[in-house]
Amino acid sequence: MPPSSGEVISICIVRLSAIGDVCHVAAVVQAIQRHYPQAAITWIIGRLEYTLLGDLPGIEFIIFDKAKGFRAYGEVKQELRTRPAFDVLLQMQTSMRANLLGRMLSAKRKIGFPAGYGRELHNLVVSEHVAPSEAFHVLDVFKEFAHTIGVPPFVAAWRIPISEQNRQTASELVNGKPDYVLLAPSASHNERIWMPERYAALADYCYSKGLRVLVTGSAAQRDIDLARQICELASNSIINAAGRTSLKELLALCEQARLVIGPDSGTLHMATTQQTPVIGLYAHSNPLRTGPYQGLSAVANAYAGIMASRGLHKHMKKWGYRLKGAALMEKIELEEVTSLVDEALSIPNQKRSIETS
Repeated sequence: MPPSSGEVISICIVRLSAIGDVCHVAAVVQAIQRHYPQAAITWIIGRLEYTLLGDLPGIEFIIFDKAKGFRAYGEVKQELRTRPAFDVLLQMQTSMRANLLGRMLSAKRKIGFPAGYGRELHNLVVSEHVAPSEAFHVLDVFKEFAHTIGVPPFVAAWRIPISEQNRQTASELVNGKPDYVLLAPSASHNERIWMPERYAALADYCYSKGLRVLVTGSAAQRDIDLARQICELASNSIINAAGRTSLKELLALCEQARLVIGPDSGTLHMATTQQTPVIGLYAHSNPLRTGPYQGLSAVANAYAGIMASRGLHKHMKKWGYRLKGAALMEKIELEEVTSLVDEALSIPNQKRSIETS
């Protein structure tokens, strides 16, 4: 029996990574807070991800630093050593690292993914599963965890704090002028990166529409090199912010952008939390599962065509199925993306009109 909304309960959430996934979880956590305002919520999260979400109000965060190896487990155990068992553990990650963590935590209920979604001993860690449903997008599946503990259906919404200092730093990068196009070209795997020359041509197209263009990336050398290459290939000036922002400053840049374009990456999902229009570039994973939430119509979707050409129709609804191939992103033509840009720009900037009204 789910607790009543006025009852004080303790909830532990295990979701360590990655940036896009923790953005999805944030919407679920804040829905739980709205329904159970008295609940004590503890979120065990990765160190990098904490820098983005660690100031969410009303949540206790415990950092799991994977760089410390097995010592990280000891630190979490030490932090919780005097605590009573949690009422509920939401085991919202199925990696071995997360499952080992969930195994050592004490909770009256340990709730995991639907039985068919578990991997790496996930099913041995949890005591009950989210009920199977028609949910397919990652965020919709995450919502089922909230429903399992009595939270009624809800529309995903985010309130992620951004300090004025973060906004000021972001504003200085774009000379105080919002409504630029933000390119986020990098991805967790090289094969998911669209060709630099097409990003450069896309930047020139946006410039021809009267929009300035900003390219972002982490401080990793691969991202720095990719951003520099795009800037060098473009005929018009691009603001290169790669390696120059924290995650909070990047979030502020997403907040002020007119449009964010990139592959399946954390930046795309960060932009969604700010209600900024996005264009996703997808070839390796199903955008119906990992695409920009509430923005699936604005996706250059090569995945569906590749799956059809390979006769893999039966896997289209297989959760977690991914394609592999170094040349798959080449299937996304420049003209398809510029057409999506035109569509995005034809819609009035509702967020900006609200801010200035």
